[in-house]
Amino acid sequence: MKRKIPYIYTSLLYICAFILFLEWLYPVNQIGDVANMTVFILYTVFCFFISMLGVKWWLSMPLKGLGLILIIDSLFMAAPMLSRRWIEQLLVEMAFNLNALFAQQWYELTPLFRSVLFLLLIWMLSYLLHYWFIVMKRVFVFVLLTFVYLCLLDTFTPYEADAAIVRTFIVSFVALGMSNFFKEIDRESVHFSWLKKTPVWVIPLVGVVLFSTLIGYAAPKFNPQWPDPVPFIQSAAENAGGPDNGSGIQKVGYGEDDSRLGGSFLQDYTPVFQAAAKDEHYWRVETKDVYTGKGWEKSVEPQYELMSGERIGMQTFSPSVETEEFDTMLDFHDDSDMEKLVYPYGISQVTSERDFYLRTDYEHGEIGTERDGDSVKLDQYTITYHSPSFAIDKLREARPEDDPEAIKERYTQLPESLPERVGELAADITEDDDNRYDSARSIESYFGRNGFTYQINNVPVPEEDQDYVDQFLFDSKVGYCDNYSTSMVVMLRSLDIPARWAKGFTSGKVIENGDTTDDYDIYEVTNANAHSWVEVYFPGSGWVPFEPTQGFSNLTDFHMNMDDIEQDSALDSEEEEAIAQGQQEEVLEEDDTEAATAQNNDNTENIDINWWYVLIVVAVAVLIVFFIYRTRFRWRTAYLFWKLQRKKDAQTFQEAYHYLLALLKHKGLFKNPDQTLREFAKRVDFRYSTTAMHHLTRHYEQILYKNEMNSEETIELSQLWKNLMKQIMA
Repeated sequence: MKRKIPYIYTSLLYICAFILFLEWLYPVNQIGDVANMTVFILYTVFCFFISMLGVKWWLSMPLKGLGLILIIDSLFMAAPMLSRRWIEQLLVEMAFNLNALFAQQWYELTPLFRSVLFLLLIWMLSYLLHYWFIVMKRVFVFVLLTFVYLCLLDTFTPYEADAAIVRTFIVSFVALGMSNFFKEIDRESVHFSWLKKTPVWVIPLVGVVLFSTLIGYAAPKFNPQWPDPVPFIQSAAENAGGPDNGSGIQKVGYGEDDSRLGGSFLQDYTPVFQAAAKDEHYWRVETKDVYTGKGWEKSVEPQYELMSGERIGMQTFSPSVETEEFDTMLDFHDDSDMEKLVYPYGISQVTSERDFYLRTDYEHGEIGTERDGDSVKLDQYTITYHSPSFAIDKLREARPEDDPEAIKERYTQLPESLPERVGELAADITEDDDNRYDSARSIESYFGRNGFTYQINNVPVPEEDQDYVDQFLFDSKVGYCDNYSTSMVVMLRSLDIPARWAKGFTSGKVIENGDTTDDYDIYEVTNANAHSWVEVYFPGSGWVPFEPTQGFSNLTDFHMNMDDIEQDSALDSEEEEAIAQGQQEEVLEEDDTEAATAQNNDNTENIDINWWYVLIVVAVAVLIVFFIYRTRFRWRTAYLFWKLQRKKDAQTFQEAYHYLLALLKHKGLFKNPDQTLREFAKRVDFRYSTTAMHHLTRHYEQILYKNEMNSEETIELSQLWKNLMKQIMA
């Protein structure tokens, strides 16, 4: 005969299952686009708590369903809950998402529908884990899956699972120990009287787990004996992926291969270096000049020139451009694998405590470092640079016929497969512009005025016969810096304006401000600051950076010359334009602010109304649940008595008798394992001063052992059963 495990110990085992399940939820907020993760965790606690209480399915399902509805209402619904508009909105959402689901248009699924699926998954797993851990006591499979899940995330995503694996190890071994201990108790029919008095059995279990954890933590660790399989797996995936090899989600960061752009990214805030600087600027690494329709390549192999760091001729602009000299100090993190020099525009000198030579590729702006013929990575170095400030009036005076033939031929290259509508769009955007600078500015600002969205998730990859820029401009209109910068370069080239694709890092985040304006600010640059932008060629000025990406501002300085009256007039015109544009932007910003404020106020009012409504519904639901729970035995008794009066069969009487035993147990009157039913009946009759339990037990044994059933006697016994139940519940 199996012994029932005390509730407190099964609850501990289920709590272990809950903690392990949380390890599945914690990374979701980092690797996915999930807001309000706290709400989902609270719903997880709610579902697991109901399952742990052992609430019957006919009560637990409405409770969990009500919790799901309340969450969806508070997060997504504007109308009052269960109102007509609320139901209509929900039905429209479900119809739209089901169509998208059957059409396999996964990116079209709305946040509401995804949240519903996520909450249903939590609901289902709260039940499954209760079944696996408590009923079947099969823990190992879920433990193994948890370890595999965490290891995969740690390997292929930015999520750091070191602490999670240690937590999982401890909780898993406790759960495995308890599960096997309870199995042995069931198998050997061990009594539980001693378990109620002392948790002595827990001491060796916890001791072994903690001892194993300490040994594993303190023991010396061998270096990896096998080569890292991740590069091989990623390489194999890229080679086997064919035309869709860019569709996978990648970590954001500086990369070398830009031949196939597109696809989603995961943010990675791993620090790359810190820099002490007095101003914000781009950190340039290299440029590329050949657009293939899918990405960027270099037209020629790098041709390096060896030189010392005392003087570098990497000037991307002409000597006539105004400059200001600065110094900046870079300190790279130990785990950074950045071998190329990271530098601002106007670099003129590099110094470091280590001896080195520079390998400079002037064609693509790439600078490497070496010593004794071998490449070397500098951890710290100081750069002297001359920050340029471009004269707007001079840029407007640039004439296309002054472009060097070599530059024009090389930097207006486009693939023959480029759709004509890309060039037609560029011509439409710049039809009112009469100079190169204004044309570049028009294309630069086009994206912000026409509904393009910056995002790194759900970014599509072009099909084999689809152009990367064409897809972004006319189909998806969503993407990140590569989409924006490549599109601007291609549109400029379609207008015969020399342009190229530059890549490196943005200025980073200030983590320490200087005490005065003459002091250096400390910037931290992470993988998330990896960026690409546009460089446009202007005769007489050189290569000028432009920034088309939504949400980013151009870090390059521009000014107007004031050398003569004509230039003063041009300045006034420019200032009037700037003022008018600024006023227009301020009006737009004010309108946006007012609209956002009004929307927020509306949302706040809706939320207030919804929350009052929710509080009332929750209060009523709690009262109903509390009333049902407190009177559950009376409802069950009335139902079984009605059933006995109606059916009068053996199965119904056995059900009523078993319920009587359950009620007695709930009241603290347990049947001992070595006690017969008749002996237990005497105890009950003595406790309640009656003979009803004796007659009920005798009739139950006749049904059970002799298969005898007297319907008339059952009617009399049903009344005895009802009276005894009332005595017990009194």
